[in-house]
Amino acid sequence: MTNAVGLTPAGIGRRAGARFIDWIIAGFIGAVLFWILERVTDLPSWIAILPGAGFGFLYFVVFEVVTGSTPGKKLLGLHVNGADGAAKPDLVESAKRNAYMLLNLIPWLGGLLWFIAAIGIAVTVSSSPSKQGWHDKFAGGTQVVKD
Repeated sequence: MTNAVGLTPAGIGRRAGARFIDWIIAGFIGAVLFWILERVTDLPSWIAILPGAGFGFLYFVVFEVVTGSTPGKKLLGLHVNGADGAAKPDLVESAKRNAYMLLNLIPWLGGLLWFIAAIGIAVTVSSSPSKQGWHDKFAGGTQVVKD
């Protein structure tokens, strides 16, 4: 994908900062969901944590589709464009872009798989002239840009 006229691709540093902010927000909400499920059900911990892990995926997808920015991205002046420079990703693009987060739902091994995918994203964003990671390309060409 070529850059849309007048838009500056966001580098890995600001993107990582935004992701960290979003993890704090989504992680807190996910932890509350886990805490509630552990208190009101007899589910094993490894099952009770799944809705919280799934919430992280939904958090990113909903914010990207509705506003084009998660709260972390908004705070750091970033925006996700959809494929072909659309103002924001559609549901399929955002779901594909964030699908790697669902690796966290795999008991015991998911965290490691997610970490490997995240390293791959960092490497591909850093080495791409358009600052698009493999997940952006998988999503049809989404791109994180500076507002």
